[in-house]
Amino acid sequence: MSQPSDPNARASHGVATRLSHAGRSLSPDMPFVNVPVVRASTVLFEDVAAMHGPDTKYHYGRRGTPTSEALTDAMNELEGAAGTVLAPSGLAAISVALLSCLSAGDHLLVTDTAYRPTRNVCNGVLKRMGIETTYFDPALGAGVEALFKPNTKAIFTEAPGSLTFEMMDIPAIAEVAHRHGATVLMDNTWATPLFFKPLDHGVDISLMAATKYVVGHSDAMIGTVSANARAWPALRSTSGDLGMFTGPDDMWLALRGLRTMAVRLERHQTSTLAVTRWMETHPAVERVLYPALESDPGHALWKRDFCGASGLFGAILKPCSKAAVAAMLDGLELFGLGYSWGGFESLAIPCDMSGIRTATPWDMATPLVRFHIGLEDPKDLIADLAKGFERLMAHG
Repeated sequence: MSQPSDPNARASHGVATRLSHAGRSLSPDMPFVNVPVVRASTVLFEDVAAMHGPDTKYHYGRRGTPTSEALTDAMNELEGAAGTVLAPSGLAAISVALLSCLSAGDHLLVTDTAYRPTRNVCNGVLKRMGIETTYFDPALGAGVEALFKPNTKAIFTEAPGSLTFEMMDIPAIAEVAHRHGATVLMDNTWATPLFFKPLDHGVDISLMAATKYVVGHSDAMIGTVSANARAWPALRSTSGDLGMFTGPDDMWLALRGLRTMAVRLERHQTSTLAVTRWMETHPAVERVLYPALESDPGHALWKRDFCGASGLFGAILKPCSKAAVAAMLDGLELFGLGYSWGGFESLAIPCDMSGIRTATPWDMATPLVRFHIGLEDPKDLIADLAKGFERLMAHG
């Protein structure tokens, strides 16, 4: 087989083509379609000169192997990044990204709709380090400038927001942040770089829980952090100094999942649109939270900046008891009750919004349920949900 073309030559190819070839560099010593799992700590050198030679590729397992190199090369291509580091989970990716651009005495701005564990990092680890966090309304856009202080060094965004799916004007926020010399970070797990490329919209550090759509099979945990040229040196050194690394089997599973991510996300999107359009007309549902729906308040921003939507959304129910929600969820046959998402399976969880928001209080008194639509036939999922809503309404 001939050597695949380089990433620059692939720039005009479709995303499915790029996913099939990214990170593969066939050579006489690595002539495999799938890069093998390399489990390594110690690297042996021919002599002392080789240990310190400028052309020596691998020095220690934690600093890189053919398996990690293949995945980071692929992520660099997909993100348009100067460099990528791997982390053992999405939360670890968030932590290393924040630590790469913050120091004691700094001020951080965080969207009020961020993933709850992100808040835990800010309110716990960063606070103990003397870093102040201010949470802001994601709808502020360029208006977030009023919250900047002389020591504001970073702003953390997530779009759509966790659990409640609010959109943000990322380019406007990035423009403001850069005028103040601040680093812009974005949790892009929902869209992935297939549906939104943060670095092309002014973000400096794009991160994902690759556990979700990159892996796609709910059998590995891994995070990715990709940076532009401005943020890459600090990210690389921080990750290395913290000893951040991911297990080789998880890296290999992420590489395997990456190859089919385009076709899986297309199916997630198609099925989710079918389910949400059905659900928003159901008498038990007050509102569906999914930016790809024309009825969603964030639809215009989503349509302007994003080129697709994934399988995760929320549904605000009409007034009902917790027992009624439990009756609905407990009887579902095709939806598992689990906290993750992004795999081939459909999932549902009831959401407790108490104590999460500080800048934008959640004013809905009725229950919120988060759904992930997997790769099952959407008509089967709708039939399962219809029976669930019957149980909910019968329960009262």
